[in-house]
Amino acid sequence: MNRQWMLAAIAVVVIAAIVWRFYPQKAEPGTGKPIVNVTVPELDGMALAGKSAFDTNCASCHGANAAGQDGVAPPLVHIIYEPNHHGDQAFYLAARQGVRSHHWPFGDMPPVEGVTDRDIAKIVAYVRSLQRANGIK
Repeated sequence: MNRQWMLAAIAVVVIAAIVWRFYPQKAEPGTGKPIVNVTVPELDGMALAGKSAFDTNCASCHGANAAGQDGVAPPLVHIIYEPNHHGDQAFYLAARQGVRSHHWPFGDMPPVEGVTDRDIAKIVAYVRSLQRANGIK
């Protein structure tokens, strides 16, 4: 009987080690490779101001030009974030309250400290401009 317990314990340790070794590790913001290629259109007005607000508040996780970062955060230039699925209000809620992980395996998004509704409006204009330029209507 002791031998069976010993074998079971060894099996549990081996399985735990395998899971730990291959479980996706969350990378530090700013360290992941872009997830998608993004064509950046000529920006003006609100979208241009949005790029600056995005770079300040969002790019450290969502990557340059909202391309996402492998192991960090998803791309916002992606069909999942099209206006009919995630309307503009979803961006406001995400920035204010954070988001529970539901489409991607990156974990929950925390609220973005210090971002204003005006900043979010600019960020949405920028992201929607990028989406349109990349065929997401």
